[in-house]
Amino acid sequence: MSDALIKEITEAYNYDQAHNAHPVTSTDELPIAFEYLTAEWLTDALCRDVPGAKVTGFDLGGVDNGSSNRRRIALTYNDAGAASSVLPHSIFCKAAHNLANRIVLGVGSSSESESNYYSKIRPWLDIESPVPYFVKLDTKTWNAMIILGDISDSVTEFCNHHTVMTKARAESQMRLLARLHGKCYSDQRLVAATRDNFLTWPDYFDRTKIFGMREGSEGGFQKSEGLLPDSVFARASEIWPGTLKSVDFHSHGMQTLAHHDVHLKNWYVASDGEMGLSDWQCAVRGHWSRDVAYTLATALTIDDRRAWEDELLRYYFDHLEAEGGPKVDFAEGKLNYAQQMITALTWWTITINPAPGMPDMQPLDITQEFIRRIGAAMEDLGTMDALKD
Repeated sequence: MSDALIKEITEAYNYDQAHNAHPVTSTDELPIAFEYLTAEWLTDALCRDVPGAKVTGFDLGGVDNGSSNRRRIALTYNDAGAASSVLPHSIFCKAAHNLANRIVLGVGSSSESESNYYSKIRPWLDIESPVPYFVKLDTKTWNAMIILGDISDSVTEFCNHHTVMTKARAESQMRLLARLHGKCYSDQRLVAATRDNFLTWPDYFDRTKIFGMREGSEGGFQKSEGLLPDSVFARASEIWPGTLKSVDFHSHGMQTLAHHDVHLKNWYVASDGEMGLSDWQCAVRGHWSRDVAYTLATALTIDDRRAWEDELLRYYFDHLEAEGGPKVDFAEGKLNYAQQMITALTWWTITINPAPGMPDMQPLDITQEFIRRIGAAMEDLGTMDALKD
């Protein structure tokens, strides 16, 4: 299916370049580049619920490409729009304009995941996460556009590996994840939306294999010598089988909506001090344990994780139950947590060694630091032996 879909996406992309490289004025049509946006199109996307409002001008921000094509856009309105309290004066747009982005986001179902999160989950979920204004995905071409409120003016910090993560911030992360997992486990409206609109983690992961996930991650593992503990690096032959076992675990047990790409760079610190979570392209049905393991391993320094790990796990388990999730036995929960570290590593060894055709998704220094932190967590927790249980 993936080979056929890649061919279909490529043909549609080539058709777009030949026939649709023009300004767009209605949301019936998606632009194939940000440069083809018009004030009329933005009016149609943003102003439908504000009588008389129109976008009169806009300024494109700098190019920001990764797994998706991103731009910030500053807006000006006519008098009716300027008087409105609901229209944004700056927006953050995520699109799939380039061929590599359409293939990665389409085959991996990432465009569907993020579109479905913002249209079917976010309106009913009370967490710190960007608010959508417009969501559209064309599943014939895998062109997409998501317009979010620009949170840059209200955010204290967009996180990276230099962010100082206090214990209070880590607790905020655990509260957010507990609410996401608990509500999408117990709130029947969210349960149905999750069941009907998201792949399982094993199905999602299976789609990544078409991009050379095994070859890329194993090559990246070899490039990570010196970043990984010797005890982990010595078990190279066990990494891919362990990854598959860790992924397969999500076919069983608790099913909820999980973000699944919760590395620290996808978190931000809101103006009230709470942690927020963005970039929902990998959202899937799965077990809570990957999100918690991946969050703590990348967010915290090695020393802080070692000092706070058990307390933060207990804190998460208590809040998960309070939000409608199941009661988690600590020993079993920590075992699941340990087992999920290996897929966090695989997610970053492919990043340090992207397979042919994949976009370059992260800066090298961030990738190296996250691999170092995850590897240390695997050694501390005995992840390789835990996968034998």
